[in-house]
Amino acid sequence: MGNSSATGDGGLLAGRGPESLGTGTGLGGAGAGAAALVGGVLLIGMVLAGNSLVCVSVASERILQTPTNYFIVSLAAADLLLAVLVLPLFVYSEGGVWLLSPRLCDTLMAMDVMLCTASIFNLCAISVDRFVAVTVPLRYNQQGQCQLLLIAATWLLSAAVAAPVVCGLNDVPGRDPTVCCLEDRDYVVYSSICSFFLPCPLMLLLYWATFRGLRRWEAARHTKLHSRAPRRPSGPGPPVSDPTQGPLFSDCPPPSPSLRTSPTVSSRPESDLSQSPCSPGCLLPDAALAQPPAPSSRRKRGAKITGRERKAMRVLPVVVGAFLMCWTPFFVVHITRALCPACFVSPRLVSAVTWLGYVNSALNPIIYTIFNAEFRSVFRKTLRLRC
Repeated sequence: MGNSSATGDGGLLAGRGPESLGTGTGLGGAGAGAAALVGGVLLIGMVLAGNSLVCVSVASERILQTPTNYFIVSLAAADLLLAVLVLPLFVYSEGGVWLLSPRLCDTLMAMDVMLCTASIFNLCAISVDRFVAVTVPLRYNQQGQCQLLLIAATWLLSAAVAAPVVCGLNDVPGRDPTVCCLEDRDYVVYSSICSFFLPCPLMLLLYWATFRGLRRWEAARHTKLHSRAPRRPSGPGPPVSDPTQGPLFSDCPPPSPSLRTSPTVSSRPESDLSQSPCSPGCLLPDAALAQPPAPSSRRKRGAKITGRERKAMRVLPVVVGAFLMCWTPFFVVHITRALCPACFVSPRLVSAVTWLGYVNSALNPIIYTIFNAEFRSVFRKTLRLRC
């Protein structure tokens, strides 16, 4: 990724396989270049196929069109752009000397920084969205297009982090055109902090608060449902009403046959109703059964969203965990090299952690298939239609 940096010849911060790019020997020569080509083609194919399937499935199936899945589509879009705009040039640069234009190298660095940052910011946006959904559910149900605005903000912030590279940060005196690299050590530290070391703790904190609130909500819901559950009396008491006969009331005698069979009961004058043998505060069984339940449409909508979003949240810890496992070694290695120019880090290690970070782009569709039943069924349906 664009933050990859190393102290190469002349004190420059090299990317794309650091010191080896200037010599063509650091990664093992032609054999390593062929291996990078084969691995790169396989990785690009997996990223394109898996994330395209995610985008098509969410766009075509209404059941997947939830707020959380909009963020997942944005994350898949970042992975698709990475496979199209970054990975081919990364595989090319792994083979040895950079022979393309310096401006193209700067564009590659900027796109790499922006897309990796967009992935992390999208995960942070999901954590914010889930936190609001759990802690302020009524406000969440009324917020409308806020998810789209939050997605747009993640991309704008990601572009702002990467903008200095395109705006001439790499145009330094004595630049080696055969090495595609980030030339400013301070920018490597800045972009690593903005792209990873600040958003990741915030994301983890929000997820901790979200799941803690969700556990409290489920405990309160369980207690409320348990308290409302009907209990069969153990001792003598009034007879239990027969569900086939309707509810019986202690102050009312059983309804007469005429009341049960007459089709014009509801059209009787009020004077006849006032002469009913029941007390004024008692409803006839038919009247009691005729009372419609009054759940508000908003309550139904909120309950539906809550249930579906709770299912969607089960896969999010796996996605976040896979992201951190893949990208944490990369950022630790590269910020260490930027802060400690005298420290030696093997070029093979740098290449390995960079490949590990890119592999994450192919993992998310696999995670959705394994851990989300809705995605799994829609994937199968989509693949059958396409084949």
